[in-house]
Amino acid sequence: MFTFSQEKLVSLGASITTAEIKQQPDLWDETYSLYTKKRVEIQTFLQKLAEQHERIRVIFTGAGTSAYVGDTVTPYLKGKVDEKKWEFLSVPTTTLVSNPYEFFKADFPTLLVSFARSGNSPESVAAVEVAEQLVKNFYQLTITCAIDGELAKRAEGDESNLLLLMPDRANDQGFAMTGSYSCMTLMALLVFDPLLVEEKWAIVQTIRQMGESVILREEDIQTIIDCDFERIIYLGSGSLEGLAREAQLKVLELTAGKIVTAFDSSLGFRHGPKSFVNEKSLVFVFVSNQSYTRQYDLDILKELQQDKIANGICAISVDGETNYDGNTFLFDSDAHAVPDAYLALPYVMIGQTVSLLASVKVGNTPDTPSPTGTVNRVVKGVTIYEYK
Repeated sequence: MFTFSQEKLVSLGASITTAEIKQQPDLWDETYSLYTKKRVEIQTFLQKLAEQHERIRVIFTGAGTSAYVGDTVTPYLKGKVDEKKWEFLSVPTTTLVSNPYEFFKADFPTLLVSFARSGNSPESVAAVEVAEQLVKNFYQLTITCAIDGELAKRAEGDESNLLLLMPDRANDQGFAMTGSYSCMTLMALLVFDPLLVEEKWAIVQTIRQMGESVILREEDIQTIIDCDFERIIYLGSGSLEGLAREAQLKVLELTAGKIVTAFDSSLGFRHGPKSFVNEKSLVFVFVSNQSYTRQYDLDILKELQQDKIANGICAISVDGETNYDGNTFLFDSDAHAVPDAYLALPYVMIGQTVSLLASVKVGNTPDTPSPTGTVNRVVKGVTIYEYK
């Protein structure tokens, strides 16, 4: 797909999505540049909150893929910051809107970090409005891809709301979120990770190279997609469990449900969900770079291999001291020090490519995968009720 002519991609209904997957390594460089330009402003904003309040609740939120940004970054960041000062939660806007009283406390200073491609989802706006109603000391960090979206507009002139706009091309025009997910994930990590700026730059350069290698190795992914399957399962641990959820959603979206999916943690999969595996299943495991966690990812791969039920099993991994001895999409060992949350960016490009190829395989059009129009790029038909 990445080497097809524009004419061929248009005929497949895949020109937009293919281009948007392919351009992500360049967008990560752009995202880093945007971060460095705003770095002092970001530090000043967060330092002011830290000085004003003894403890701050940080809620990462969004709807659908935007919610999975929070699921991806939260496990890593919880292990990196002082949670006596910063309490990190990942809660979808869809949950905040329906159950606001469970997360918004009047006397608990709260920073709502909103992730949004368009910024126009009804729940995204409603989550902000109900938080403003319930929380006395309420602040916002708005990370969005659309300058003309409702969330971006609401940030104008609001000193308690810091707006971080993603690169223009991260505002995906295809149905599925691709670059918007990876760029917003990267920005959140850059903002909250206490690593030195030089260390962050080195990580971005490494994951950029990894992402570029995914594009060059499309044939490796196509070989997997060529086998006979009707189900796809993604597994991962920590930040990579959040990624697993996003990867399986891409398959559902781009195949319009013709391929059924599941996701879980590497350890959790045994507790019932493993019954989903049959002889027409593909299982992908995102293998952690953290040596302790990696053991559990490799264990489930070995177990699935020994079960001899799934038609295809594939590890997605960086070359390490211990590796899976079966089918593996293997990255060079130079990336062994990349934290899992950052690793999610090149890893997700594999998941996106799997979804793209699977969509074409089942006769779908990736750019407009919902034939009935019942699922839309920006959700419709949501009734927001007044909270009293």
